[in-house]
Amino acid sequence: MAKIINVCQNLITKGLKLGADHLEIFYLNAQDLDIQVNNQKIENIKLAEERGIGIRAYKNHSMGFAFTTDLDETALNKILNQAINNSKYTSRDQYNILPGKFTEYQQLNIFDEEIKSTSIEEKISLAKEIEQYAKAYDKRVKMVQRAGYTDAQYENLIINSHGLEAYYQGTYCGGYCLAIGEDKGDNQTGFGMQYSLKYKELNPQEIGEQAGKRAVRLLGSSTVNSQQAPIVLEPYIAANILGIIASALSGDSVQKGKSFLANKMGQKVASELVTIIDDGKMEGGVLSAPFDGEGVPTSKKLLLEKGVLKQFLHNTYTAAKANTQSTGNGTRGTYRSTPGVGTTNFYLAPGDLSPKEIIKDIEQGLYVTDVMGLHTANPISGDFSLGASGIWIEKGTLTKPVRGIAIAGNLRDILLNIDAIADDLTFFVGKGSPTVRVNNISISGSSNI
Repeated sequence: MAKIINVCQNLITKGLKLGADHLEIFYLNAQDLDIQVNNQKIENIKLAEERGIGIRAYKNHSMGFAFTTDLDETALNKILNQAINNSKYTSRDQYNILPGKFTEYQQLNIFDEEIKSTSIEEKISLAKEIEQYAKAYDKRVKMVQRAGYTDAQYENLIINSHGLEAYYQGTYCGGYCLAIGEDKGDNQTGFGMQYSLKYKELNPQEIGEQAGKRAVRLLGSSTVNSQQAPIVLEPYIAANILGIIASALSGDSVQKGKSFLANKMGQKVASELVTIIDDGKMEGGVLSAPFDGEGVPTSKKLLLEKGVLKQFLHNTYTAAKANTQSTGNGTRGTYRSTPGVGTTNFYLAPGDLSPKEIIKDIEQGLYVTDVMGLHTANPISGDFSLGASGIWIEKGTLTKPVRGIAIAGNLRDILLNIDAIADDLTFFVGKGSPTVRVNNISISGSSNI
């Protein structure tokens, strides 16, 4: 790493001599492993490596960008010149700035040597275990379409002309499964997945059984009458809906007029039960890191606190435009692009009720296990209409599986009508949620009798 640091520092020195006002060098070295098995045989092993440098060059508040995978001195000098030249053809923007130097970064436990040292053979065995547990869950699980193991090892380095120099390395791993259930001509699919910073924390039994359970629980589904009723969102569905809300909390979306939460700062926009957090240094968080894609330290942010909008997410550019400080959310997954604004470990804070307690006082309602068309939800108006399936609730008990229905409304109403939150916070990579109950949602099914 000392050699790469020296190379990047030399590029800064050369770039300033060539006339750039400010420069940033971003280096990424990553390895991604994916193993897939089928019928206890290896179907695919993929090892992808990515290494490269991206350069942002600023001249008179205009930014130029270039990148390369070739770390030879000649290639690096070429893209340095390209980045500087590219700045001549972009518009001036007073908010095009780079962060300054930070005195220190919090040390995080995000590198697991065991992920690196564990053999391919053992990782294959783990994937096979996942498949076995899925098939054994229920005799109606007829096949496992896909089961696998994945991990990543990576290191990031950022150096800029303001004296910022930041480096870290990290790892994560995961297991996944897609199972198919069949009964009396009816077919359903179910998935299971789990990601962790630690290899020892992966539980193949939980992953496989989760997929098996989801593959059979909706077999024999029917529809229900159209009505207004409460719905209960299982953690995976709630986390996915939270992803749409995350977009609305981006400073970039707000500034572009693409957020239904614009101009709502300090106002109540959700039930007082709702607290939404983004925590880039959360212990055990798969997306935890000491700094973001620009070298700004990550932190824990209360975005909504007891229903009140407190903060938006920012990188250096959007923060300057909003006359505030970067929140450490300049996300950057590759050296091939400039930083955007995104979430880290983003979640809805859990409540103190069990999922059963949330369900037990519902006279009639829907426990939602799957939605379709979430990408069609309008982040500007908040309107949505989603195909849905799940399990019908009668007198506080989960009864029959249902599908062929739709739920519709507005994300504002979802947030305001949350009237119970469970204690089962579950993360799906970088987004997490507990079980959530939402009152008075429009459910479209068959015609009322």
